[in-house]
Amino acid sequence: MTSGADAFERSTIGFLPDLMRFARSLTRDAARADDLVQETYLLALRGWHSFRDGSDARRWLFTICHHAFLRGARREQRYVAAPDHDAELESLATAVAHWHAQVAGLAERVERMDLQPAIGRALDALAPHYRAAVVLVDVEGLSYEEAAAVLAVAVGTVRSRLFRGRRLLQDSLFVYAQDAGLVPRSAPGDAAPTPRRAAE
Repeated sequence: MTSGADAFERSTIGFLPDLMRFARSLTRDAARADDLVQETYLLALRGWHSFRDGSDARRWLFTICHHAFLRGARREQRYVAAPDHDAELESLATAVAHWHAQVAGLAERVERMDLQPAIGRALDALAPHYRAAVVLVDVEGLSYEEAAAVLAVAVGTVRSRLFRGRRLLQDSLFVYAQDAGLVPRSAPGDAAPTPRRAAE
């Protein structure tokens, strides 16, 4: 193994679990995620000469992974980008939905539930552009600026996608709580909004 390959392995192999998690969130399929991670590491190794010492290798790998995913999705004609929604409107809608949940006592009950399985299903149901933003910021802990660099979009776009993605996740978890019988379903004429499907 060459010294360059040694340096590559030392700098990147520790981020394999993070990259697997991100790839799984993009593909929603274990086998495709494995393929995507392999492609990412292959592309990263080929481009290792362009990596600058002191740069964030984890974010660099996320960027390569995301670009590889988009290229593959376009080849398969499965990825259709939806227009981003206005961040202020999404923020207001989220606040209103949360207020209705508080009034109904639903938010408090949701907070006490084991939501890991429901969150996983809700994330899988999100459109890819929302899911990538939510995973990078809320799961992997990237800043808005770092997520924007990975996704090659403006910071405002990341914020908009996060508002929308978080709102859809919230709606899915409320529906989950209702389906679990933890709270009654809204009666006709109630003021609470009807939850949207997470795939919107």
